[in-house]
Amino acid sequence: MQSGLSSAAMNRILYSLLFYIALPFIAVRLVLRSCKAPLYRQRMGERFSLGLPPMRPGGLWIHAVSVGESIAAAPMVRALIERHPDLPVTVTCMTPTGSERIRALFGDQVQHCYLPYDVPCAVARFLDHVRPTLAVIMETELWPNYIHQCSRRGIPVALANARLSARSAKGYGRLEGVTRPMLSSMDWIAVQTSAEAERFTSLGARPECVTVTGSIKFDLSIDPALISRAEVLREAWGHRPVWIAASTHAGEDEILLAAHTRLRQHLPDALMILVPRHPERFDDVYKHCQQSQLSTARRSKDEPVAHDTAVYLGDTMGELLFLYAAADVAFVGGSLIERGGHNLLEPAALGKPVLSGPHVFNFLDIAAQLRDAQALRDVRSAEDIAEALQLLLMDEHVAGQMRQGGLAVLKANQGALQRLLDGLDRLIRHSSGS
Repeated sequence: MQSGLSSAAMNRILYSLLFYIALPFIAVRLVLRSCKAPLYRQRMGERFSLGLPPMRPGGLWIHAVSVGESIAAAPMVRALIERHPDLPVTVTCMTPTGSERIRALFGDQVQHCYLPYDVPCAVARFLDHVRPTLAVIMETELWPNYIHQCSRRGIPVALANARLSARSAKGYGRLEGVTRPMLSSMDWIAVQTSAEAERFTSLGARPECVTVTGSIKFDLSIDPALISRAEVLREAWGHRPVWIAASTHAGEDEILLAAHTRLRQHLPDALMILVPRHPERFDDVYKHCQQSQLSTARRSKDEPVAHDTAVYLGDTMGELLFLYAAADVAFVGGSLIERGGHNLLEPAALGKPVLSGPHVFNFLDIAAQLRDAQALRDVRSAEDIAEALQLLLMDEHVAGQMRQGGLAVLKANQGALQRLLDGLDRLIRHSSGS
């Protein structure tokens, strides 16, 4: 037993040493990224546990790496605030877009900073500063030193809405010396599917600590005020057919713009809403639109959509659901290239027929359910996309079937949030000794 502990400690020391060596290169990368996205230049000290904002210690610490995880965590965070009003809630992330989203979602209801890098000295300073009674990590953001130090300090750690693709499991498996002791020390892993439960246990998680709770993304609630605002925007555009290409990445925009050009040969007044995933790409995507000779209005500049506007560039943050609501059909990006896709349930919850590329390995179960309900169509090329859009924008019967199928999938899978909250409540009671 002693040699096993010694081996785990040595593997963690080696991991930490490599991380320390990488820090100068990480800092340079931050500076380079800030050239396109200036927000990366701000609050840089927080990433090294320097200059952390004043915080009320104790309570709940929730980590959501970026925008998608922050949005997914929002119902859980709000419910925890309501259930435990006396406990401070600290929400961390790793990206400026995630930080902006957290502030927009929760305002002063939560404490917020960037999560410092996973090196022992920074981890210790952060945990000394926040002193959480429970750590909740969203999805699959696993940091060995954080989990080890929480375990040493008696802070229970839960992995919420956990997902682990076969590809990611293979990667973690190559680092078994670090992965196995890390997962075995976690107090609760609330996974989305039984397949993911098997992957976690095979990598070292204790079976009694792994529960299939489902995906809380099915419990998405839509603000009626958002729908009303979208209807007002849509009325200003008249009766034009509108589709949205959401959360797009480099390598996808050209394909999608080509698809829109093809579509307009059959539907000349069709309008495309184009929403890049990352703000540092907004200007580049605008240039792609110009090069495609498609008249483009930028939302960030409050440019009006005229009768000859072909593309509406959604170059703002925090408005994706609103823009989804203004469209008739939705394409979800990160799927024409090998990024694994993004949340397919957001447009489905708004009653939109959904299109996606073939690379959805981050959402395999959700994609399969939507396909089975005939609520998702796979596309691979500009030709595929244009053909599917033409059908869905012209055939209300087919579009209606997809809308109803998507809503049925969401309804059939709801309840994960309640199961997750019940499990977290048990950990909170246990950590407080009640």
